Amino acid sequence: MGPVEWTEGREHWEHWWRYLTPSPAHRRLGLACLGVGTQRGRIPAVGPRVLANHVAVVVLSGEGWFSWGGRPPVDVRAPALLWLIPGVEHHYGPYEPGWSECFVDFTGPAAGAYEELGFIDRENPVVPLSSAEAAEHVVRKMAAICRRGGPHVEVETSAAVHELLVTLRHARADHDPEGHPVLANLARNAFLPLTVTEHARRLRMSVAELRESVRRNAGCSPKDYILSIRLTRAKELLTGTDLGVAAIARRVGYPDPAYFTRVFTRRVGISPTVFRERGLRGPEGL
Repeated sequence: MGPVEWTEGREHWEHWWRYLTPSPAHRRLGLACLGVGTQRGRIPAVGPRVLANHVAVVVLSGEGWFSWGGRPPVDVRAPALLWLIPGVEHHYGPYEPGWSECFVDFTGPAAGAYEELGFIDRENPVVPLSSAEAAEHVVRKMAAICRRGGPHVEVETSAAVHELLVTLRHARADHDPEGHPVLANLARNAFLPLTVTEHARRLRMSVAELRESVRRNAGCSPKDYILSIRLTRAKELLTGTDLGVAAIARRVGYPDPAYFTRVFTRRVGISPTVFRERGLRGPEGL
């Protein structure tokens, strides 16, 4: 799409906003877009205020300040992401001569899941970005959807909010495109019969440091991260090989096949044998 239509504002402040009113059905999609906008220049300071929904503010150029939860202001330098968290007071604005930003307001039950998975960090809402280009592209796409209109604007913008959250996670300055070294190490050794304490010792970390690193980068505990890798591999072996359940259990790190079956059934909802039967392809699996 071309440049966003700027609406001339006072004191060299230019902005374009659009707000939506999603229905209860749209909110059940998990995330619903409430508003999207782009603005630049001497943008008036925001707050102090408290919102009932999340807002992702992407600072594209310039510098400013941000305060949340009554804390002293911290400096913000583009490219950066500011999280406005529901129920948490925030107050922010640009330094002279202003900055440019884009923002998306959203709500929905999936926002809590994104927080739990580490995509939204309410404790550290100022996030340096390596680049804001990809996030700006998503926001401009959402703006184009709003300007075009139609009966499915809320559905399309809802899908784009999910895309934006993933894009912002990859744009973090601390994101390693090759994968976080701690997570990569756990993945390499996931099928070894090691405890979390033993994994931490191999990484020369305390258990607390390992837990914090995995929570911050994967949004779960080390045990759950390893379990996910093991069960994903087990599913591949169940549907792609003729190996027995006991052999598969050993391959993914469980010497006791009965324990593996209990873990698999509890997490997946069906036993490994039933999963294999349902996962068959071709005439026999129809």
